[in-house]
Amino acid sequence: MDNGIEGIGDAITGGLAARTVESAHGEGGSDYGETHCSNCSTELIGTHCHFCGQKKHVHRSIAAIGHDLIHGVLHLDGKFWRTLPLLILRPGQLTRRYIHGERAKFVSPLGMFLFGVFLMFGILTVYGVSLSNIDVDNVSTEAAESHLDNQMVNARAELAGTMRQIAIAESQPGGDVRLPELERDAARLEEIIAGTETSQEVLGFSGVELPNTGWARLDSGLAKINDNPNLALYKLQANFYKFSWLLIPLSVPFVWILFFYTRRFKMYDHTVFVTYSLAFMSLLAIALTVLGFAGVGAPWIPLAAVFIPFVHMYKQLRGSYGVGRITGLLRTFILSGFCFVTAFIFFVLLLGIGALG
Repeated sequence: MDNGIEGIGDAITGGLAARTVESAHGEGGSDYGETHCSNCSTELIGTHCHFCGQKKHVHRSIAAIGHDLIHGVLHLDGKFWRTLPLLILRPGQLTRRYIHGERAKFVSPLGMFLFGVFLMFGILTVYGVSLSNIDVDNVSTEAAESHLDNQMVNARAELAGTMRQIAIAESQPGGDVRLPELERDAARLEEIIAGTETSQEVLGFSGVELPNTGWARLDSGLAKINDNPNLALYKLQANFYKFSWLLIPLSVPFVWILFFYTRRFKMYDHTVFVTYSLAFMSLLAIALTVLGFAGVGAPWIPLAAVFIPFVHMYKQLRGSYGVGRITGLLRTFILSGFCFVTAFIFFVLLLGIGALG
């Protein structure tokens, strides 16, 4: 089936989401006054069944449905507000405490990850950010490249002139009233240059002719991508949403490599570490997107996108695995390189899935 692979992604993503928002033994219960659990018929002692964990009391109202929606889908309860500050400020402590058994206090790694991914794509939809908005069909690649090259040359020349004016204004005794306006012009030109560089990278991708592999179905999909790059961009974004959970199994082996020599840490430990880290990165992407549309421009957004993930991984490594400053810094550099490798593998997989679909 043409959409079989996408269907698998939807099914797994939906299953993970359902398992996250639904407890292991149910959330309902019997009315007040009942003496046995309506789920497993065990005699009740307190407000919860000591055998299956189901609540004794059930709220049978429309308001309860709204509460369950907010609680289950958005995790906006006590667990969430206990988990979020630790995830941001003390990720190593959160990871270590969860691994060592403190589960009831915090939202699970998978729950935070899915919350971050769903919220990220919701925010992108609200702001209209979509790869499919990039039109690479209505103009030839050569003409687009020429236009972007001219735009880059003009922007850099104008920026150089503006910087000279800023230097002259700063040398004036008592300053120059034009200085704030010149600085704003320089920041605007830097944003244009950064945006043009991004467009050139996207255009370079769209102009790549994908080779034949000998696999008829895959070659047919690659031919469609060559013929319709916009379709490829659309599928990349859609498949990223469906298959974002693949980042977890792709990342875990690389974290294991950092500690392969010791038996203290298990694959489960690495999985918790990776999932909480990915959850933070998705929340960071949301924050930077909102700040960007709120008017916070260069150089703060790019600096934050580079600096904050590195610091967070460093703190999480040190807190989770108890490594020293020097070894933690070295492992963070190595892990940063592994992140690029993982992202490349994930990108290739998404491209292949889009072609096969």
